[in-house]
Amino acid sequence: MLDTPEAVFEALRENHDRPHGLQRTVTAEELVEAAEPFEKPDTLVTALLELMTAYEFTGEHRKSPVVFARLLKLWDTAPESFSEWEAHQVFWRFKWVTTSLLQVPEMPLATVRGWIDQMRDRYAEAGHGLQPVAAMRYHVAAHTGVDVADAYDLWATRTRTDLSDCEACETRHLAWHQVTAGDDAGALDSWAPVLGGAQSCSEEPQVSQAQALLPLLRLGRADEARSHHLSGYRRVRGNTGTQESVGLHLEFCALSRNEGRGLEILAENRPLFEATGAPLAHLEFLTGVEVLLARLVGDGHGDAPVAGPPGRNWTADGLLAHVRAEADRLAAAFDARNATTAVGDRRRERLARRPLLDEPLPLGLRASVGRAPVVAPAAPAVDGPEVPEDFVELVREARRMARAGHPGDARLWTRIGDRLADGSAAHDDRLGPEDLLRAELAAQRAYVLTRTGRDAEAIAELERAAVLYEGIGMPWQALSTRSRALAWAAAPDVTEGAALPDADAVRSGLDELLREAERLTTGAPLTGGALGEGEAVAGDDVALDRRLAYLAVLYSRTFAAYQAVVRTFPEVPDGALERFEECAGTMRAEAERLSLPHHVANVRQFVAEVAGRRGDTAGAEAELRAALVDNEAAERPWRSGRPRALLAQFLLAREEPAEAAELLHRSIADAVRYDDADFPMAPTYSLLGHAAAHLGDTAGAVRHLSEAAARFDQDGAADEATEVRLQLADVLGRSGQQADAVAVLESVLADGAAATIGERPLAQARLNLARGLRELEEHLAAAEEFLRLADTVAAWEDGGPVLTLVAAEAATTLALAGRWDAADTAYERALAAHAEAPHPHLITHMMREFARLTMVARGAEGLDAALEHLTRADEVLGAVPEDAEGFSSWYESGEVHYRRARVLAEADRFPEALAEAEAAIAAHERGGDAGEVPRAEAVRIAALIEGNGLGRTREAAARLTAAAARCRKADLPEAAEVLDALRQDYRSRAGS
Repeated sequence: MLDTPEAVFEALRENHDRPHGLQRTVTAEELVEAAEPFEKPDTLVTALLELMTAYEFTGEHRKSPVVFARLLKLWDTAPESFSEWEAHQVFWRFKWVTTSLLQVPEMPLATVRGWIDQMRDRYAEAGHGLQPVAAMRYHVAAHTGVDVADAYDLWATRTRTDLSDCEACETRHLAWHQVTAGDDAGALDSWAPVLGGAQSCSEEPQVSQAQALLPLLRLGRADEARSHHLSGYRRVRGNTGTQESVGLHLEFCALSRNEGRGLEILAENRPLFEATGAPLAHLEFLTGVEVLLARLVGDGHGDAPVAGPPGRNWTADGLLAHVRAEADRLAAAFDARNATTAVGDRRRERLARRPLLDEPLPLGLRASVGRAPVVAPAAPAVDGPEVPEDFVELVREARRMARAGHPGDARLWTRIGDRLADGSAAHDDRLGPEDLLRAELAAQRAYVLTRTGRDAEAIAELERAAVLYEGIGMPWQALSTRSRALAWAAAPDVTEGAALPDADAVRSGLDELLREAERLTTGAPLTGGALGEGEAVAGDDVALDRRLAYLAVLYSRTFAAYQAVVRTFPEVPDGALERFEECAGTMRAEAERLSLPHHVANVRQFVAEVAGRRGDTAGAEAELRAALVDNEAAERPWRSGRPRALLAQFLLAREEPAEAAELLHRSIADAVRYDDADFPMAPTYSLLGHAAAHLGDTAGAVRHLSEAAARFDQDGAADEATEVRLQLADVLGRSGQQADAVAVLESVLADGAAATIGERPLAQARLNLARGLRELEEHLAAAEEFLRLADTVAAWEDGGPVLTLVAAEAATTLALAGRWDAADTAYERALAAHAEAPHPHLITHMMREFARLTMVARGAEGLDAALEHLTRADEVLGAVPEDAEGFSSWYESGEVHYRRARVLAEADRFPEALAEAEAAIAAHERGGDAGEVPRAEAVRIAALIEGNGLGRTREAAARLTAAAARCRKADLPEAAEVLDALRQDYRSRAGS
């Protein structure tokens, strides 16, 4: 019942603790009604302030001025009803009213300026400085575009007062002024205290993070932009009071070529389409939506389903038309009110922007939206092939590059196939038999099919090519093609359903092909001789073509033997290993005899991989370094990317990340340079991320792991992408970027996307997420994750120890969230788990935290409950065997005494508190060197109790003098400085 002022005040306190949203706002409205009948208006004053706060932070700016008008009337008629804080709020909230009125296009500018004039008069009458008034005049000028420079100077040059906006908000306004003036670099310098965490408030840094995204991108500071998007968006999503910031994040996604992420954000913020209480902020949101949708429609995705206002299904072009009409109407209304074009001009400027990057900025997030992100065409490779317009020259260039083993030939063959298919080219007799080109294209299709996992179809294409080669008198090419088909069929990842020969059949088939090659040297020797129909036109060096085909047969034998070894690791049969060594030896000898060093390099790579798997990393490294020399001798630098990446793996395993990183950078650069579409970019970026992390280059690690995750997504390798994201989150968390880590983990765990990675890794990810949320002080969300994880591990047969850990952390986190009933339940669950799977360190830590939080929540009234928790902690410690491995009884005992000392001191029971502090000192004394830091803290608390609680400052100072000297002797200068500062304070008080 809300029939007394006390009941309403209590309800107001409860409502104030709720997060901003509809429930808090509706309750605040109800509490104003409940407060109106009371004789004294002090309850109504508090209720009106709470309602105004609810409107301000949920974007209900149309309603806020009405509430303030009632407050101002009460201030004029019953000022004694306002507390000191509430009186300050009357003057503070004049600023809220000004910005709220500016948000509403129906409100004349004369009315807005009239409020500012009243603000000035009341500030002057009360003796307050006028800098906040100048700030409001600047906001009006910036909005209308009239006299902006003068208004800025009048505001920025005035001294701040206690009614000025907080430093963080003023920093944002100053920086945004520089952005609008075109000075991105200066703006980011100004923003540094906010973006770096030195200045903050309820609105910051998240609002500044959104505003800084495009300036950061424009200056090439993409890593910072990524981080501010990850951490900043989490704090504004779904919030009707920050819809302008959501619009900026949508715009960032469009201009960083992350349209898929933008659609995900749109889906998470559908209610914002109906949040019209702050029309100017709503216009900014709609403009961000329009930037995103215009990119999608412009790229031909107008029919793509998108999330729009609730109540109907939307496509991109349908929603674009709807949003554009509404935003145009709002912009016109503001410009009409202002008698300027400033609002419309800013909107048109945003809509005219184009993407700031050539390719998507990897964000490290899993995009849950079905449509793949739009990707800009990649820049041409530095040494990639030119694509001749003349069809004959196009085919000849493709053949030349194929003979050289240049990976860029793939693009040319694709172009050849496209031109034949669309009728823009036809076969030319100058290219030789038409079946030759058909065979070449069939072989190329086979390679493309293997990249998409369609191995059975690829093998069929190779067989087709072999038949065509035979028909035009090219037996060597037919042999090499058949050998590849047989070797591919033996690979372990061939599409299910293909007719796979058994290992013996593959082995005997490849041996027979080798014997046929040896027989073939009689009629078509490797050095030349009579030419087949196709050979006469296929290339200038028939002898080289035959040698390459012969080596391709040997390569296929070696590849199949290598696969047989790999499949049986770690228990490799002697026969399989001998077969591999024989095939590799034969291929190496023949490649050396025929002066084909790049094929020697191929053998070395196989040998290196097998050696590495068998633990011979030194031998593997030697082979790979020699392979790089061979490729250099063959003048085929494009073949060195893979051996470099493999060598980097071995170097990373040997903890030599610097050279590994250099090798990986070169591999990636060469893949781009030589247009190698088959190069494994995603795994290589993943390795580079690990190398960067080992080198302490967190920014590089985040960048490369994010790139790896995005590329695994593009390759359809969802499990690999998830694993990389978990590694990315770990790097972010360990580097202190907890908000970024949480954003990545939420993306991984959303909608059960990570279920395929395994139950244990998934549980670890959820534990990391829960701890990250707790560190961000999102305690309720953290507790929900802990509880979900506890339910999971409770079903594990060996989950007892983990359940103890998770239940204990859940209990503490629920207490931090103020959910004491649920916390007590989790507490008892943790104790039950501890009885089955003891973990005394975790349990006593939980009990100490409950003691601390009980005092925080209840003050001295919670003393008995807090002491009971500590008594139970003593009981847990008493049950631990003295020889328990990995358990420091001195530390745990000392921490319980320390916490009891603080609890007793908070209840003003200082003699008992001092005794407990001294017991803590004695316990940590037993820890030797490891106990010096906690001992110093226990001494500090003892001195505070002795000096402040018992008034014995001289004794406290003496205690601190001895402890500080001990800290210096133990090489703990920071601890000594803390103790010295407290000692100096006591000596000053004692007058000595």
